[in-house]
Amino acid sequence: MKQPAESPDELLMRQAIELAAKGQGRVEPNPMVGCVLARNGEVIGEGFHQRYGGPHAEIQALRSLGAGSASGATAYVSLEPCCHHGKTPPCTDSLIASGVQRVVLAMKDPFPQVAGGGIEQLRRAGIEVVCDVLSDRAIELNAPYLKRVNSGKPWVIAKWAMSMDGKIATHTGQSQWITNEQSRQDVHLTRSRMDGILTGMGTVRSDDPMLTARLPEEIGPPPRLAQRIILSRNTLPDASTKLMASARSVPVQIIAGPDIREEDLINCEQLGAMCTRVNEGESSDLIAAALLELGKQGMTNVLLEAGGNLLGGFSDAGEIDEYHVYIGPIRLGNQHAPGPLGGSGIDRISQAPRLKLHHTECFGEDVKIVYRQ
Repeated sequence: MKQPAESPDELLMRQAIELAAKGQGRVEPNPMVGCVLARNGEVIGEGFHQRYGGPHAEIQALRSLGAGSASGATAYVSLEPCCHHGKTPPCTDSLIASGVQRVVLAMKDPFPQVAGGGIEQLRRAGIEVVCDVLSDRAIELNAPYLKRVNSGKPWVIAKWAMSMDGKIATHTGQSQWITNEQSRQDVHLTRSRMDGILTGMGTVRSDDPMLTARLPEEIGPPPRLAQRIILSRNTLPDASTKLMASARSVPVQIIAGPDIREEDLINCEQLGAMCTRVNEGESSDLIAAALLELGKQGMTNVLLEAGGNLLGGFSDAGEIDEYHVYIGPIRLGNQHAPGPLGGSGIDRISQAPRLKLHHTECFGEDVKIVYRQ
């Protein structure tokens, strides 16, 4: 069936949302926002929120006019303009002063200091406000921000690489490398946009990972430096591990359960790690408490790179929002070779949660599949 043609408002809003996506990894914990200014259907200015603490999308769009005027124009904004003083002045004030006569929004901002106040302020100033244009696309783009505002927890992305027959290692435990260099480079790009990269002690012991974003020179430095996070119930990493040896140059946080001795945490702090105590013993409670703690620290996106036990624990607890699955064109076989998810799992297929396919990509012969809950 042929899809209906998009309206002029939808076409320009799509452009604003595409602009907003350019801020990914640079603006968090703020949302990604884009703005297009148009008069009589013709674009006269545009902008997006480029970095945390910097000018918001509406201000960038107005500045793009140079000596031109926005009088009588329509502003297409992917999120309700702010109406409070934060790190920057209210965007509603600038829109009102600019003389725009109409503002089209993709969605309202649930942030308590906005939450409809921006719309109300614009309407009080006599500006026509149209809401919910391509709201589904705007919600999808800012799903991590919306989750943190509504639940206090960051968005959790679980990542793994596996063979075409669903194994993450051979039955002898060898796992390097299932996927190719292009896929591994894509993982580094994802890491470069994260607030945190979370793993468990099983992975620290078996792989001794560095968990940093290493990008080619032509791409440039990562937009943000992710904190390496170790979730630990019983044991802690020693000074010889790559994570602890680099803790003074790249941040490491240990989130420890109630069974970890205080003197052991002090030793890790002396090595440069930040240590956070979570007084929950059960796996699901420990995971939920850890995520709430990371949300309090302002984290919006966390990448989960771990073994089957911790991945399974997050899955059983319902704490994975997005899956990045890399499939290499090899078969490993053997019923004893490990798969990606441990945990208690489900008993019947009918109980299994159905995920939504977000997108797929190919890296040579490798395939990346992204699912969301």
